[in-house]
Amino acid sequence: MLFNSYIFVLLFLPLCVAGWYLLNHLRAHKAASLYLLGMSLWFYGYFNIRYLPLIIISVLFNFALYKGFGALDRRAEVSFAALRTMLLILGIIFNIGLLFYYKYYDFFVSNINAAFGTDWALKKLLLPLGISFFSFQQLGFVIDSYRREVPAYDFLSYALFVTFFPQLIAGPIVKHSELVPQLMDPAKRRLNWDSLAKGIYIFALGLSKKVLLADVFGNAVNWAYANTDTLDSLTALLLLFAYPIQLYFDFSGYCDMAIGIGRMLNIELPVNFNSPYKARHMGEMWERWHMTLTRFFTKYVYIPLGGNRRGALRTYLNVMIVFLLSGLWHGAGWNFVLWGALNGLLVVLCKICQPWIDKTPRIIGTPVTFTLWSLVYVFFRAESFEKARAIFALLKDWIKAPVFTGTLPADIRQVFIPGILNSLELVPKGDPRFLFGYMALAAVILFFLPNTKGIADRMKPNILHAAGAALLILLCIESFSGVSTFLYFNF
Repeated sequence: MLFNSYIFVLLFLPLCVAGWYLLNHLRAHKAASLYLLGMSLWFYGYFNIRYLPLIIISVLFNFALYKGFGALDRRAEVSFAALRTMLLILGIIFNIGLLFYYKYYDFFVSNINAAFGTDWALKKLLLPLGISFFSFQQLGFVIDSYRREVPAYDFLSYALFVTFFPQLIAGPIVKHSELVPQLMDPAKRRLNWDSLAKGIYIFALGLSKKVLLADVFGNAVNWAYANTDTLDSLTALLLLFAYPIQLYFDFSGYCDMAIGIGRMLNIELPVNFNSPYKARHMGEMWERWHMTLTRFFTKYVYIPLGGNRRGALRTYLNVMIVFLLSGLWHGAGWNFVLWGALNGLLVVLCKICQPWIDKTPRIIGTPVTFTLWSLVYVFFRAESFEKARAIFALLKDWIKAPVFTGTLPADIRQVFIPGILNSLELVPKGDPRFLFGYMALAAVILFFLPNTKGIADRMKPNILHAAGAALLILLCIESFSGVSTFLYFNF
């Protein structure tokens, strides 16, 4: 089920919020938790019910490991330390193995076939939605259980921690210490009108990012990457920056909606984006972008490898390992590995050049960083290295001699208008200035306006904000006919 769909906005979400507060108002707290768990499983199973047993088995297995750690900890014998280690290894194998089987099996087999001339069959499995997120979330839980950092949780609270539908499919990646105590807190189950109002407002902003901004850029990006042989050099330059803009509005829009839904239920989820395109260098970019994934890799990979405690060279190696793993986490393809390696190299260079970077004005550092980010993301978006080379060849031609035909390809002009603008005929379809205008609007939002958290923190529930949220939601519903999935559903 998509956040940006009629069934979710008009049926599922109102039913979920109303049922949660009604059952809690009747002091049927366990029933309320079961209701929220059932709604979350419905939300997940709506995409493909065949994968519902997968997440249920994953939850049961990881909770059994957690109980196993607890049972061993209640015994004083030193010999049980080895059993605890075995449980940890079992948990890592299970969660990484599940992710590997569904996401990476064909990638590795196809590479083995190419390298050794074998003919092993590919499984061509459909990737279960959210598997990268709920596998990492539970892997962190198992490791924390091994480290004795997890208090006593009942099964229902743990199951809700994993399946809580706002962040189940595309994050943010939540720590148990952030979510489970809130789910177990009776005070969080009482209707809070201020939290509900802010939640609706945040949801409206996130929905607008997705429908009125990300999908608009996405239509042009999809056409351009499918028709690189027809692009001129300036159009290629525009599309170079359009994809990172699309990706940010799409992914941060999803996370904003997840945070907003959480607030409607009086649950606070962690912020995943902090105006990343305002960053002055690549290191700062990754401190602001997909922050919960960075936090995961820092805690469970970077620090155990030694972090920055073993000298500069070891620090740089650890950074590269983290980014290579991050590249693989995003997708099963060499383009993702290269994307991760390039990001790692740029972050290492930033660390080496830190004294000079600190003296660089933000007015210079920010556009340079965004340009580097956009160039690296060509490999992230391109389906093949050949497609990436075609984009870079066009960019090279632009540097030599900028070319622009004066109009955009017809397919872009026809689709690069969201449904509401199209229906109201506010913008002539044949006017190429629309693309430039939309780019300018995006630039103002990205580089000069506060992010959603900043807006929400200053927001005071009143008639004006209610009217604004209602208008944005109505505009988005008007555009649901051209609904698209979220980009991170693919990862």
